[in-house]
Amino acid sequence: MLNVKAYAAKEISGKLEKFNYQLPEINPEQVDIKVHYCGICHSDLSMLNNEWGNTQYPFVPGHEIVGEVYAIGSAVKNLKAGDFVGLGWFSQSCMHCNTCMSGDHHLCGDKEQTIVERHGGFANYVRSHWSWAIPLPVGINMAKAGPLLCGGITVFNPIMSAGVLPTDTVGVIGIGGLGHMAIKFLQKWGCEVVAFSSHPDKKKQILQMGASRVINSKDDEDLARIEDSLDFILNTTNVNLDWNAYLSILTKKGRLHNVGAILQPMQIPAMNLLAGEKSVASSPLGSPALTRKMLKFCIRHEIYPTVEEFAMEDVNKAMNHLEMGKARYRVVLKV
Repeated sequence: MLNVKAYAAKEISGKLEKFNYQLPEINPEQVDIKVHYCGICHSDLSMLNNEWGNTQYPFVPGHEIVGEVYAIGSAVKNLKAGDFVGLGWFSQSCMHCNTCMSGDHHLCGDKEQTIVERHGGFANYVRSHWSWAIPLPVGINMAKAGPLLCGGITVFNPIMSAGVLPTDTVGVIGIGGLGHMAIKFLQKWGCEVVAFSSHPDKKKQILQMGASRVINSKDDEDLARIEDSLDFILNTTNVNLDWNAYLSILTKKGRLHNVGAILQPMQIPAMNLLAGEKSVASSPLGSPALTRKMLKFCIRHEIYPTVEEFAMEDVNKAMNHLEMGKARYRVVLKV
């Protein structure tokens, strides 16, 4: 048995309070991770407020975890106590279905999610299957690495799956926690990056991140001036937009890729897709193998999210900071 000290909410939108619980004896394929840092993702807020209808209370948030292996099960061969690892949205997959055997563990129909029906990383320890405890590259900045395990892989996966080329001109909609990392990835990928933002006060910061141009997403004339010019657009927002306008910005055979958790149906005009042989796609995070590849890319190009650090005991202050839209651009808790 392992005694865990955590922060949990007892009800919808409740305050996070100190919460102790016990993990049972570790099974052969599990690892226990001593948490050093844990990022706060907007999904933590969505789960706290039960926006998706699947939150169980008491609820311990936290799925952007970096730390060190504390204990391993008897069948774990790729990790040992003391290794530095990261854990994101997923904490287990079945390891035997066709999807897992094809390398797409994040699409497994029997996957376990780190903060769904179990306790997450706003704690001193967290448990996962060995396959999702991602080894961290030597020299990585632990204080900034946590958000890469969720937000980072969420925007890196589409770059790979869509076959984005270094010669492409690409767009990023919404320059927040996800979007600012997407700009950094795409700029180092070699792309010309156009950022769409409704906050003119962010323009200087967005250009410093690597964007070559910033378009006011609320200005129809600004949008119209770049019609038929982008090869790929990544939407990171969670609200419905004028999708026809963005499809018109895509060039022939372009792709609009969504990673935002939009709760309303997206109205996509079929004729705009047909006329230009365009496509709309979406994706969740990525596999363990792709996450490892992303971390190598980050180390090679010194890519990290822009973070604000809070102490774990200030978790409610940090959550409120994010909910009020004040985060620039990811929030990380230090244990």
